[in-house]
Amino acid sequence: MKLKGQTIVLTGASSGIGAEAAKIMARRGATVCLVARREEQLREVQELIEADGGCAFIYPCDLSDNVAIEACAARILAEQPRIDALVNNAAHSIRRPIEQSLDRLHDYQRTVQLNYIGAVAMTLKLLPRFLEQGHGHVVNISSLSTQVPIPLFSAYLASKSALESFTRSLQAEMGHQGISTTVVYFPMVRTPMSSRTAIYKYMPMMHVKKAAGWIVEACEKRPARIARPMGKLGSVLLAALPGPATKLPQPLFRGMDKLLASQLKKKG
Repeated sequence: MKLKGQTIVLTGASSGIGAEAAKIMARRGATVCLVARREEQLREVQELIEADGGCAFIYPCDLSDNVAIEACAARILAEQPRIDALVNNAAHSIRRPIEQSLDRLHDYQRTVQLNYIGAVAMTLKLLPRFLEQGHGHVVNISSLSTQVPIPLFSAYLASKSALESFTRSLQAEMGHQGISTTVVYFPMVRTPMSSRTAIYKYMPMMHVKKAAGWIVEACEKRPARIARPMGKLGSVLLAALPGPATKLPQPLFRGMDKLLASQLKKKG
């Protein structure tokens, strides 16, 4: 699928991976509808796209608020006669041990609200247009860590696992009606969200531009998933041997955290 002439709705588009993906898509001829909470930053991305000869519309929206999502989707549908794809990229992550979350149910609730409920809500609002057109593509962003289980991110990974299951159900139920889906399994990406965790300062991560390229590929080629080979292998092992696949890597993750903490202490 060539992006020229397509209209793509992209959430989490005010910065990082979403903003970079929007710029690439616009350069390839797509009209991009930028959705995020921060209007000022959205406008900055829009101005950069337009200065480069692209076409972008902005739709400020708090994606943790279902009423706001409904209003945002209604505006998009009213203003855009054609919508070819939706990229649910907006997300929130929390790094916290379960043992320290015993009185913090709200961490799980707000993470699920944005990462899962918000994405599903936007998808449900745009599906009637997709069905009317006879085509529509939904790209949902997940994590390598749902394929290779890691500790300390239970709220985040639970929300992403739920979104993956919804994506598979959507494809299974509506694929014959022209609805296609892609799940993108990002590894750690060097973004403001990942940078909030101090010990990750010296951890090798994917560059934002490469991550944005995965989103563009998802819209152009529309594969069922985009993932690293390690993630694909992890999915197979997790399905075939869930006990060992979950248990055996844990000493490695604990050792990695200690090494990163040591590097942070030495280098600052």
